[in-house]
Amino acid sequence: MEDKDFGQFIESIKKMTGIDLALYKEAQMKRRLTSLRLKRGYQTFVEYFAAISKDKELFYEFLDRMTINVSEFFRNPNRWEVLDQKILPRLQQESRRLKCWSAACSTGEEPYTLALILLRKQWMKEATLLATDIDEGALAKAKQGVYTERSLQDCPKELVQKYFEKDALTYRISNEVKSQITFKKHNLLADPFDSGFDLIICRNVMIYFTEEAKHELYLKFSKALRPGGVLFVGSTEQIFQPQQYQFTPEDTFFYRKMG
Repeated sequence: MEDKDFGQFIESIKKMTGIDLALYKEAQMKRRLTSLRLKRGYQTFVEYFAAISKDKELFYEFLDRMTINVSEFFRNPNRWEVLDQKILPRLQQESRRLKCWSAACSTGEEPYTLALILLRKQWMKEATLLATDIDEGALAKAKQGVYTERSLQDCPKELVQKYFEKDALTYRISNEVKSQITFKKHNLLADPFDSGFDLIICRNVMIYFTEEAKHELYLKFSKALRPGGVLFVGSTEQIFQPQQYQFTPEDTFFYRKMG
């Protein structure tokens, strides 16, 4: 009965939103959503779906829990250093106008980190930066650009001073940085991808998907990159057999498209 209840929930969500929860690891997703459902006082997933289809707040909370929006600026700083010192200079030499995409950008820390690096290098004028996510609540927060001190702990102090305004408890990112990024709603598993990217950043998202969904996504990312372009993944997301996607490792967690 419990499996049937969750199965029906998956179908209903797909019909309503186009999001296919069957492509996510089931045990993980079910555990996370069950605790949320019970916290809100719904005995079954069928009852929970009826509630979230009528209540926007509940729906956004569901999306938030489903996508786990945890991020900070310069997360794993040494990887960003490799991007800054090694990857971007090569890309910029090959392609004066860098075309970048932060996929599953959550609340914006990642694309803003990239924008800060490009601004510091004075390469932002020539670049385009797209940031997408499936969660409209997360995108709204990204567009606001207001962050806690904790999410800025690894951000170089001079960048914080130059590009953030401190309120009582939060930091607001400047319009100069905000204006560099185009934020859009996008479902990685269902929507088409643009092409010709020099750099795609997609970190700490693949861990939630099934092996089949990951395989499809790596193929799509490869197609979306120009030859020589780079996919930057998270610290638990090494790609096994990268050559099947026309990738070759350029550094730890950076994959260059061959050709």
